[in-house]
Amino acid sequence: MSDFSAGFARVDVTPPLGISINGYFFDRFADGVLDPLEANAVAFSCSGERALVLALDNCEIDQDTMDGFRRRISADCGLKEEAIFLHTTHTHVAPFVGHDAVEKTKHGEPEYEAYLARKLSTAAALALDDLSPARLGWAVGQAPGISFLRRFRMKDGSIQTNPGVGNPDIAEPIGTVDERVNVLRLVRDGAPEIVIANFGVHPDTVGGCKLTADYPGFFRRTLEAALPGTRAVFFNGAQGDVNHVNVSAKDGGMNGLEYQEFDHVYRGYEHAAHMGRVLAGSVLQVFTKVNFITVSSLRSAQLTVELPSNMPSAEELVTANRYVALHSAGRDCDIPFRGMELTTAVAEAIRMKQLEHGPAAFPIRLSAVAVGPIAFLGIPGEPFTGVGLAIKVGSPFTLTLPCCLTNGSEGYFPMQEAYDEGGYEARSSCFRPGVAEILAKKSLELLQSLH
Repeated sequence: MSDFSAGFARVDVTPPLGISINGYFFDRFADGVLDPLEANAVAFSCSGERALVLALDNCEIDQDTMDGFRRRISADCGLKEEAIFLHTTHTHVAPFVGHDAVEKTKHGEPEYEAYLARKLSTAAALALDDLSPARLGWAVGQAPGISFLRRFRMKDGSIQTNPGVGNPDIAEPIGTVDERVNVLRLVRDGAPEIVIANFGVHPDTVGGCKLTADYPGFFRRTLEAALPGTRAVFFNGAQGDVNHVNVSAKDGGMNGLEYQEFDHVYRGYEHAAHMGRVLAGSVLQVFTKVNFITVSSLRSAQLTVELPSNMPSAEELVTANRYVALHSAGRDCDIPFRGMELTTAVAEAIRMKQLEHGPAAFPIRLSAVAVGPIAFLGIPGEPFTGVGLAIKVGSPFTLTLPCCLTNGSEGYFPMQEAYDEGGYEARSSCFRPGVAEILAKKSLELLQSLH
């Protein structure tokens, strides 16, 4: 008979106003709160082993800072560090914590970072204290029409990220969208049920300077209202090349998208609500009909992979230094690009300047937690959808949840063809071409080691 148990905890991690916000290439400071930022923790216990999967409303947190958070949780709660799966949902209206993924410079405020460390450890302890006997069920739902490719081949042969709604120069989108939603349902004895959803799309739907969990927060609130007594948790998937922008939107497709920002992308709080409702609906599609399985083991592991860095040539540095100087001086208008093309040029220049003297490689740590025949696979950055698809297809587990920005945030992991073609993600990435394929291969090796 299985002794499998699960526990849940939620803590509020909303910072004070005035804090620096992560997510763009210019300064923003919080001037309001649209909805609270949270840390949602799910604890597992089976056969003497314990593990924790935790989803935090934040844009991204680097590996070194995440390691510090995990060490504290490990010390406070008696968990092995490798059994702590710490994920950020990637909302773009949350505070800087640790180092910036591209510039590698310290941006986080020490007071909030210390506060967050305490709150994460508290969430872990509360989830472990909440452990109750549980049954685990799984299913796969569908969330159509909220995730769209953001890389496009233009009619002149160039590649653009987010070229704009209705742009007549678009020839075709590049890539594949995965509209499947991985769903886990934990039915517990005498305690609220827990639902975990895993789906990949950028939570950059709101913008501005008011703190929000974006669509993951709406998902949680919507599902919990529809299923009283249920606790909902969201883990973002492979989302490096997909976002909320439907460039072919017509009729009511632009409802809730209220304004354009610096990159010419339409955003809106009501559209984030729409995305959360669609995701909640995908869970409701399958909630009653999940496949219940026996959990007789709980395993966790991590694997460090050395990835070559994308160092610039001397010729490339000439232009890069000029663009960085103009950007730092507030003179983006003197850089010969606009909208997302300007963001791409600035991000590429910053990457080149940062890597002028190396390092030659970066240690990237993959993480996995296997709950019986179900596996969580964590990648510390933003993999393209193709990485997630390769992991799902090749995994030896019954269901695998690929999760971005887990135990770190080290930048974009584009597919090989993205480097061949160009675009924001590949040009800003700190890693050499082939990185996505290496990570997919190594992820499958890690999963195989736990199977």
